[in-house]
Amino acid sequence: MRIMVFDVPASSGGALSILTDFYNEIRKNNSKDIKWYFVVSTPTFEETENIKILRFPWVKKSWFHRLYFDNFIAPKLIKEYNIDKVFSLQNMIIPCSNISQIVYVHQSLPFSEYRFSFKENRLFWIYQNIISRQIFRSIKKADKVIVQTEWFRKACIKKTGIDSEKIVVIPPKINIKIDENFVPTDKGLSTFFYPASGIQYKNHQIIIEAVKKLKYDGFDKFKILFTLKGNENKHILKLVDEVNKYNLPIKFIGNISREKVFDLYTKSVLLFPSYIETFGLPLLEAKLHKTIILASDMPFSHEILDGYPNAYFFDPFDKSSLYTLMKSVLIKKIKYRELDNNNNNNNNNNNNNNLLYEVIKF
Repeated sequence: MRIMVFDVPASSGGALSILTDFYNEIRKNNSKDIKWYFVVSTPTFEETENIKILRFPWVKKSWFHRLYFDNFIAPKLIKEYNIDKVFSLQNMIIPCSNISQIVYVHQSLPFSEYRFSFKENRLFWIYQNIISRQIFRSIKKADKVIVQTEWFRKACIKKTGIDSEKIVVIPPKINIKIDENFVPTDKGLSTFFYPASGIQYKNHQIIIEAVKKLKYDGFDKFKILFTLKGNENKHILKLVDEVNKYNLPIKFIGNISREKVFDLYTKSVLLFPSYIETFGLPLLEAKLHKTIILASDMPFSHEILDGYPNAYFFDPFDKSSLYTLMKSVLIKKIKYRELDNNNNNNNNNNNNNNLLYEVIKF
């Protein structure tokens, strides 16, 4: 059998991690009965006897290049290599092809109840109102659909009306070695940490609004850590100006290593005000470190955190809701609940390592 894997958008972050994990699964299983063709843009993977890598870096030049590739080059590749099955990690199937296709859907913008206006964010509006139609159409046409969470599976069914049997839920691989857990020291309970990019829906703004209110009320012995440089985009530049204008105790520490992120989970309270996510990896990572978590009251947060005693939820569109929780931590109204190892819900022993491979294979 010949299987072609498409993921030309992946070049960094979570998308590249998903692609890399799947590539490693294929190498580990090393089935002689299957010839794999990985179609990528800039990532570099080693070829083996049964894995061929097809690289098209020019795809990243513009939207036009991507559209041309998807509609003309991709279908030709399927015919040229006599492919039997396609696995698309691009949220959409490959057009103009009648062979079996499995699509991995991880773009949550089309499924979000929060709708962006064209004026608010042009790109997000395009995703929610134009690209979403292609994604929904692909979900309907695909032979099988893979998603990361149960809430996303329900959202797919609601938006497209497809049979639930057609969708498979496979959480992302989580391989974490926990060396230390959160310790509720005075410093740890007065340090808040938010590991996130500068995308608008990550919602750093609500943290700034809550901090302004805390400072106004006389709280001055606390700090906030953002994993941002401060110059990521116009949105973040405006936030930096606001932080400087009001002299807020917010530090932009830039990109940090995964090891440093894990270390900060043991020394600070996690803030997670994002309102659009597929999975919300920091929520699970912090939970595994037994950290106090203040999270947005959204389906993806509840799927990971329900039943975890150190999780508290707030309305991601209400600064007073977050302010109240942060204040409760600072005045120690929120008490840390000790957990033994048996109650850690340790998901780092991931049982889904080979599940994605098995679903694609059959």
